[in-house]
Amino acid sequence: MKINVKKLQNGAKLPVYGSRFAAGADLYACTEGETVIAPGETVLIPTGIAVELPAGTVGLVFARSGLATKQDLAPANKVGVIDCDYRGEVKVALHNHGKEVRSVSYGDRIAQLVVVPYLPCEFEETAELSQTVRGEGGFGSTGRA
Repeated sequence: MKINVKKLQNGAKLPVYGSRFAAGADLYACTEGETVIAPGETVLIPTGIAVELPAGTVGLVFARSGLATKQDLAPANKVGVIDCDYRGEVKVALHNHGKEVRSVSYGDRIAQLVVVPYLPCEFEETAELSQTVRGEGGFGSTGRA
């Protein structure tokens, strides 16, 4: 599948897969200089790109495991959603979950983009739902003896 990417800033980098079978393509910071993120702070980091996702797909923006585990930086909303009709700049709201000041510089890999198909649904109100073995059990209710 080919995805059109428009560079909105000079020096913006297109998403790149880190390995042949990587599910997520790295997104790169397109910042001027260094952006400091204090502990507990969230900063919107520009990528300098816009994407044209095919109809019926969504771009999901996930944390990069190394950045999250080594630098305590991960998307504030946990998973960003890029709808296929959005044509604005892709930005990542990076949150510093740690206790130390962190920084992001131009060209840093800040998140990963996974493009997946989705099913459009029509939501219909009903008085009853079908029965299942699980029923209303949630929040750790499965696997109990």
